[in-house]
Amino acid sequence: MSAPASLVVVPPIRLGVNIDHVATVRNARGGALPDPVRAAMLAAAAGADGITAHLREDRRHVRDDDMRRLRETLTIPLNFEMAATHEMVAIAIELRPHACCLVPERREERTTEGGLDVIGGGIDLAHRVEQLATSGIRVSLFVAPDTDQIVRAADIGAAVVELHTGSWCDLRVAGRQDEAVAELERLTGAAEQATTLGLEVHAGHGLDYVTAEIMAANAHVRELNIGHFLVGEAIFEGLETAIRRMRAAMARGRAQLRAGKAA
Repeated sequence: MSAPASLVVVPPIRLGVNIDHVATVRNARGGALPDPVRAAMLAAAAGADGITAHLREDRRHVRDDDMRRLRETLTIPLNFEMAATHEMVAIAIELRPHACCLVPERREERTTEGGLDVIGGGIDLAHRVEQLATSGIRVSLFVAPDTDQIVRAADIGAAVVELHTGSWCDLRVAGRQDEAVAELERLTGAAEQATTLGLEVHAGHGLDYVTAEIMAANAHVRELNIGHFLVGEAIFEGLETAIRRMRAAMARGRAQLRAGKAA
């Protein structure tokens, strides 16, 4: 006999705020402003559980000094998003952030496109994961909702997979409803599979208030990482207000679980 909805235990869900595009605005004119570290502190004050920053090979937005200042200043976890290269692993081991999320990276892309090819990464990727984990850094792999990639992520010792929600969000925006439903089903199945394999599940890319609420209604998802949308909304209503609205959307999603309306 199942427990009444009021007794259902729902795991908490965290919000990680990505401050990359604050640095993008700064770099458009050079100089020091707007300061992504200030944005990170505002995000923390507004209720962010962690801060994500992607130090790219070409340093197009976040810079090395930004990462160092974030590490020195933040009192909430820092998630270092990075390519699985020798240079980035060395920087991460020096800085010792709470976590590193390994992502695919190409110079010509506007943003991270697609999930990491964990299978194709072979022994080199497994070695990078081992180096980071041995240094006390929690390792996350940014992957598509693909069964084989998730199995391989567990095999090479990742602690977390972050599911790429960008395709689902794009399909919704394009009005391709049937395909969007199918992609959400893939994400749901992938989250359950990853949990079964002992991986913690995060999700991110392209999320807004509506899609974040939907993802938060999945009990297997423990963290959402959101950046571009929040920085865009900050132009109109301020970063703190945007983050509080996002937290409220996520709370509504979790409330559906408690009411027994989501799986």
